[in-house]
Amino acid sequence: MVKMRVMQVTRPGGPFELVEREIADPGPGHVRIKVEACGVCHSDAMTKEGMWPGIRYPRVPGHEIAGIVDAVGEGVAGWTRGQRAGVGWHGGHCGYCDSCRRGDFVTCQIAFQVTGISYDGGYADYMIAPAGALALIPEGLSAVDAAPLMCAGVTTFNSLRNSGARLGELVAILGVGGLGHLAIQYAAKMGFRVVAIARGTDKEPFVRKLGASHYIDNNDQDPAQELLKLGGARVILATAPDNTAISAVLDGLGVNGKLIIVGVAAEPLQVSSIPLIMGRRSIMGWPSGSPIDSQDALSFSVLTGVRAMTQVFPLERAAEAYDLMMSGKVRFRAVLTTAQ
Repeated sequence: MVKMRVMQVTRPGGPFELVEREIADPGPGHVRIKVEACGVCHSDAMTKEGMWPGIRYPRVPGHEIAGIVDAVGEGVAGWTRGQRAGVGWHGGHCGYCDSCRRGDFVTCQIAFQVTGISYDGGYADYMIAPAGALALIPEGLSAVDAAPLMCAGVTTFNSLRNSGARLGELVAILGVGGLGHLAIQYAAKMGFRVVAIARGTDKEPFVRKLGASHYIDNNDQDPAQELLKLGGARVILATAPDNTAISAVLDGLGVNGKLIIVGVAAEPLQVSSIPLIMGRRSIMGWPSGSPIDSQDALSFSVLTGVRAMTQVFPLERAAEAYDLMMSGKVRFRAVLTTAQ
């Protein structure tokens, strides 16, 4: 029997283990993906550290997957062997309940699945996923380019295009890391007037190359006051997992402005109700997107030239890539490849 390599975790908080498994055949409604690349995302900590309830171990993390359809199970329509396909955070849903019909997959707790949590993910040579979780990868994107867009990309792209901001309006991106460097690019390509907010003057030349027209150093400047000098932000997209920094920018929203949070922080967000009420401002979160959203993000990236900056590791160095990602030392997305 032909074997494949997987990088698994056998218990919450346990180490990564490189093991061999038999290559399984896909069941009805599922496909097998030959993984070419898999991004290492901060959300992989939910699997690695056991932060999501009900995970069954051993489990293979990874939900930024780019590869080739290798086998198709019974009853699968629209997918054939040899097609390029990606699998993201959204790992499939039933399509029948009220939540699914509304596109509200997050609250569909029974049928909604999360790749790398509900079933094994992409830290492997092969993985099996529901056909409904697949996104078509267009030509013009390598597997390494496509993989980070399956979570980091679609999260920032999808939140911005659903933000309500219009062409020419002021959109601020808080944080210039793995999410933020993509968000700046998407916001600029969507036609917004982009402000990047981060710590240190050294980042200004970089964010301007990405498409930002303004830069605020929140070490030495009051970001809220600087945003108000520019007319107030229609949208602030908070990609940095720092609720102190998020609280500091809230007053920089214009009337009817919206703060969208995609960076997960551990500490509570401190908010005064007065600016929200007086300015009709709002705060919301955004949870990635569906497979069709991922396809839209991939297609938009090909059309406009948006790309993630990546640091590539072979599969067997997954533990090193994960540790560097968790420590914030990867610039800007870590990607595992399976080529031997």
